[in-house]
Amino acid sequence: MKILIIDDDKNLLKVNRIQLEDFGYSVTTTEDGKSGVELFRNDDFDLVLCDVQMPKMNGKEVLKEIRKLNKETPFVIITAFGSTSDAMELVKLGANDYILKPFGVESLIFAIEKNISFSRLKNENTFLKKELKNKDFIEFVSVSQKCQKIKETIQKIKDSSATVLITGETGVGKEVVAKNIHFFGNRQNFPFVAVNCASIPETLIESELFGHKKGAFTGANEDRIGKFELANGGTIFLDEIGDLKHDLQAKLLRVLQDKQIEKIGSNKSVKIDVRVIAATHNNLEEKIRQNLFREDLYFRLNVIPINIPSLRERKEDILPLANFFLQKFSNGFFFGEKIKTELQKREWKGNVRELENIVERAVLLSNEKEISSLFVEAETLANENFPVELGLEALEKMAVSQALEKCNGNQTQAAKLLKIERHVLLYKIKKFKI
Repeated sequence: MKILIIDDDKNLLKVNRIQLEDFGYSVTTTEDGKSGVELFRNDDFDLVLCDVQMPKMNGKEVLKEIRKLNKETPFVIITAFGSTSDAMELVKLGANDYILKPFGVESLIFAIEKNISFSRLKNENTFLKKELKNKDFIEFVSVSQKCQKIKETIQKIKDSSATVLITGETGVGKEVVAKNIHFFGNRQNFPFVAVNCASIPETLIESELFGHKKGAFTGANEDRIGKFELANGGTIFLDEIGDLKHDLQAKLLRVLQDKQIEKIGSNKSVKIDVRVIAATHNNLEEKIRQNLFREDLYFRLNVIPINIPSLRERKEDILPLANFFLQKFSNGFFFGEKIKTELQKREWKGNVRELENIVERAVLLSNEKEISSLFVEAETLANENFPVELGLEALEKMAVSQALEKCNGNQTQAAKLLKIERHVLLYKIKKFKI
């Protein structure tokens, strides 16, 4: 966490820098308001501490210039006892808080943590509102008895901090269930951070999860906050946990046990309060037998197991889901009776994801409000009459969807079919929300 302190008192600057660095902060100091604004302009700071009375450029002028650059970064005034009226004036102008001289390190840390936490909460609430607008993103649509039991489990565990392991085939909706647990529980006002353990290169996954310090390795040009720290107070969703390498499994186990992380290049631990939800389409018990997955980590994750059945095992959900996606992608479209029968007869090897992709494609290609044809084969891409007016991005999304459908959700095979690298395919899946 990076702090900028602007104060013309050299001794106070030195003491505050040493104190804050002892608590793990990265601290930049300057005695001049003008240079403080330039430092802020050229770097990213999590909080600014600024004295009111300074020569050349005072605290009020510094605040005005910094607010032109960034309206969100917490700005805390340092003021002498008896000058609170000046501090209050600056608060009205956009400062977040003030601290009175003389102050001890406890008061300083409290002011910093309070204002950073408030800023983070404000940003997270904005994020939450955006997520909740996309209600389809988190709604678990199902009428089947098997999934009703999952919904009941979600209601029972949503306010717990116990780890959850969600299993099921690719495309059944594991992330949707994870979001239901988070957004309907008592952590809903904090972040939901999703990490696909299979899509991040092996050399970067540790940094991605736990963060790193500047200079920790080649290319580490600045401090980085990992996903666990970003999810603090909320939920981290570790998708495809079965693909996590053995050495990182040990580190994850330690995090689950100790409730703290250690960034690469740092010897200081950071306490975290994060609920962990993991998911996999792999058989972890088989991986344990093959010495590919740690048994102790499996037991740590599998406190609350949730298995989502395939769409083939809950055919009564097919039409409700199809209608749900139809409303999502269109306005006033409807399925003909023949198509409803066709939907229920299909095997759906790609599960809910395949159903969603096919409904979206049918809407895009239909000339009538009544959907009379669902299945456009992959060979259509080569047809000279293919509807290019849809645009390149829509065609690319359809190509990716069809490749995954043809390969029954196998990403490696789909990448080969599309003649692209697997990590490129994973990027496009994320980009198009497939």
